[in-house]
Amino acid sequence: QVQLVESGGALVQTGGSLRLSCAASGRTFSNSGMGWFRQAPGKERDLVAAINTSGRITNYSDSVKGRFTISRDNAKNTVYLQMNSLKPEDTAVYYCAATRAVWSTDSGRYDYWGQGTQVTVSS
Repeated sequence: QVQLVESGGALVQTGGSLRLSCAASGRTFSNSGMGWFRQAPGKERDLVAAINTSGRITNYSDSVKGRFTISRDNAKNTVYLQMNSLKPEDTAVYYCAATRAVWSTDSGRYDYWGQGTQVTVSS
């Protein structure tokens, strides 16, 4: 089992920045690929960014590439999502997830999910 707790969501103006954090406990964090997903009202949950177990491999959705950065600190059992140049279309609930795989961009391969944190970007 892995427990994931997200934090850092907030209301921010267009162009602003936020850093989301996801603290993990349970299964060895360093053996888990990690991902950030988001779900806007009336839409499906989509991958935002993924990172492999070592942190050396990352992947981003086209909509956030160049603005968001995923990183992890295996010593602190935490994964981060730095979000810059935020836009109203980034408004969503953001979820942290863990996979038993080294890494994955497929939401179906993620085994553990956090409760989500709300990010709202005002125009």
